[in-house]
Amino acid sequence: MFVSIEVSGKTEEEAIQNALSQLGLQRDDVTVEIIERAKSGFLGLKSSPAVVRVSYERPDTQSERVEQFLTGLFERMGVRATPHITEEEDGVISVILTGDDPGALIGRRGETLDAIQHLTNYIVNKKATSRVRVNIDAENYRARRNEALEKLAAKVAAKVVKYRRNMTLEPMNSYERHVIHTALQGFPNVTTYSVGSEPNRRIVVAYEHKSGHNSAQNIREWR
Repeated sequence: MFVSIEVSGKTEEEAIQNALSQLGLQRDDVTVEIIERAKSGFLGLKSSPAVVRVSYERPDTQSERVEQFLTGLFERMGVRATPHITEEEDGVISVILTGDDPGALIGRRGETLDAIQHLTNYIVNKKATSRVRVNIDAENYRARRNEALEKLAAKVAAKVVKYRRNMTLEPMNSYERHVIHTALQGFPNVTTYSVGSEPNRRIVVAYEHKSGHNSAQNIREWR
């Protein structure tokens, strides 16, 4: 990204040096445009300083790269949407998308939103010296989806314990599976594991005896 500042001085050279001092750059690092030349009036009256515009190319920040990529992506998709970007701690960039058609940004079960997030992380971290994690949401979808998954996990786990039968959930992406695994970590007499291959990988919620031995081999699964 090109950045410019305008600086004045008694002479053009002084104005340039003032700009270089402010920027901490060398003459070869910048381009200079003379906006106004210094004028000296009679006996110093009505004199005016020189004004220069000094420009240099500053590397884009990670947030700027996120914004540029998403803006271009939405143009190619033909979707009117605006990314609102916040830099969090620990190298996390949070993006909230707003637009005329949030459903087009979210997609079925969040598939479009997940694809946008995956592409953004790949592009932004490509050739980057330090990695960031970009989290993208729209219409508070992820929070609502997490809540629904946690409720589903608790409901299924209760059935597994009651009937002592394993249950296999519908296919989920890796993030959704993580939510289920985490939600049931402390649930008594229940363990979870994943089976199958992407994109049809599923979670099995299995009954576990108090002794800690999984009884999956001896119990019929519910599918």
